[in-house]
Amino acid sequence: MIRRLLVLLVALTMVAAACGDDSTTETTAGSGTTETTAGSGTTETTAGGSTGQGGGTLAEVQARGVLNCGVSEGAAGFTNISGSDFSGIDVDYCRAVAAAIFGDSNKVEFFPVSSQVRFDNLKAGQYDVLFRNTTWTASRDTDVGMNFGPTTYFDGQGVMGPKSKGFTADSGPADVDGLLLCTSAGTTSEKNVAEWASLGGASIRLETLETNEDVYSAMIDGSCDMATTDASNLVGERFTRGFLDDWVIFPPSNISKEPLGPAYREGDDEWADIIDWTVYVTFIAAEKGVTSATIDAEIASGADPELLRMAGLESSEIVADLGIQTDGFLQVIKQIGNYNEIYERNLTPLGLSQAGSLNALWTEGGLIYAPPFR
Repeated sequence: MIRRLLVLLVALTMVAAACGDDSTTETTAGSGTTETTAGSGTTETTAGGSTGQGGGTLAEVQARGVLNCGVSEGAAGFTNISGSDFSGIDVDYCRAVAAAIFGDSNKVEFFPVSSQVRFDNLKAGQYDVLFRNTTWTASRDTDVGMNFGPTTYFDGQGVMGPKSKGFTADSGPADVDGLLLCTSAGTTSEKNVAEWASLGGASIRLETLETNEDVYSAMIDGSCDMATTDASNLVGERFTRGFLDDWVIFPPSNISKEPLGPAYREGDDEWADIIDWTVYVTFIAAEKGVTSATIDAEIASGADPELLRMAGLESSEIVADLGIQTDGFLQVIKQIGNYNEIYERNLTPLGLSQAGSLNALWTEGGLIYAPPFR
């Protein structure tokens, strides 16, 4: 009798458990996808994130047939816009990513965007990657929710003012006390310059304007005493506007660190790897002295195993695992060039010397350095 009661109790427990859980779980081995239906709701999760040919940014770009790249609305040497023509170091890196994915550096559409909305538009999917003279900071890496790739230009903030107002290359906080300083909105420049002035015992009036063009126009018409932003931008604007003899950049040492490079959405490791290694292969080629004009001969000689791996001719699974064509990185160098070529084409003409700067190769005393391609 007791045994029968125990069997009945176990059976009732099993029935109750079945009635209380009407969910089903389906797992497909090898697919990385688990789908669970609970009640009226459905939840689908993908192990490892939505990357690869089945989803993620790369699959979207490949399906679209063109890379969408966010760039500046105009920054000398970084994004130059003349009608429908785009050029600059950031533009070249957009084209390099297109070359890696499609084998064609022209398969890219540029999206000029202001500093205020560049991250929001990236997160909303308006473009796939942002190459827009953008500084990598802790808050942008966390609160804003961006991921950042290798630094393509090590910059620092400076201040620029007319010599006619008494500014010199040695000017400091005491020389700006009580003056009106302008910068563009949505950048790190506002906080940096305020801290610099405060630490130097100066009080400044700071006005933020919509664009760089607004800032420099205000300097020209005298409504702003000075402008502040990345030193590379100050150098470029002074050169292109013809004020080399009239505007001076100070202080002697930059007032901040501004590592500039690509930004992309979090949560897509495959896409991050493609962006990062597209940049890195330009560094590696520069280290080896391999240029767009010599890479075919270097490959044909077969003398450099690392170069053969980059070209997808040895250990081709390294490139294949990224989901791009096997010769994708070869096309980057053939069509865009190495880092030194990119720099010399876009920044050297503005007076931004690479030699002796942080943007020299690590073998020449700079910070441009790539992990090994193996």
